Amino acid sequence: MTFPANESSTERLLTVTGMMRVPSPRLEMFVLRDFLSAEECAALVARIERERRPSTLADADGDHYFRTSETCDLPMDEPDVVALDQKLSALSGIDRQFGEPIQGQRYDVGQEFKAHTDFFDPGGVDYARFCSVAGQRTWTFMVYLNDVEAGGATRFKVIDKTIQPERGKLVCWNNRRADGSGNPCTLHHAMKVRKGLKYVITKWYREKAWG
Repeated sequence: MTFPANESSTERLLTVTGMMRVPSPRLEMFVLRDFLSAEECAALVARIERERRPSTLADADGDHYFRTSETCDLPMDEPDVVALDQKLSALSGIDRQFGEPIQGQRYDVGQEFKAHTDFFDPGGVDYARFCSVAGQRTWTFMVYLNDVEAGGATRFKVIDKTIQPERGKLVCWNNRRADGSGNPCTLHHAMKVRKGLKYVITKWYREKAWG
């Protein structure tokens, strides 16, 4: 079966050895353990530590504590980041040109990202700014880089699914319904870390070529 260069699918992802689909008819979401090695995770954690900055939001809606993590923008021209991007592209089947730059996130004790969706609200104040060139976000691919001592899970409230952080584990989901509109069932909460630190990387894909 041939898929568009800007699209992944359930059929493709389930051909990957070890890929598990989250059993819900309300969204397409998958989990794959050991997507990244311990060495790959350690190198990414070190980079995030060196280059982190306060995380930002497209629309905080007045809540200054909505997202309290720190972010690292991975340099997409460096060989190790290129290799990571190629690995994600090979897994997803989505051509690299449709991907945003990869982000790293660091959560300290008490930090979180409250319940949100990754797609942009078409009625939101910043929709035109963020979607006028590359279109809407389609798929999210996120990888945990370490085992967290306590807390730090990702909770998908609508489907009552909580995913625990585990070094190297990848979680991915389609941000859309079958008709292409944003799927509110992808609402998720990066819950507070209670002990230790939490590191993740996130790759978002778009409808059109990035930039």
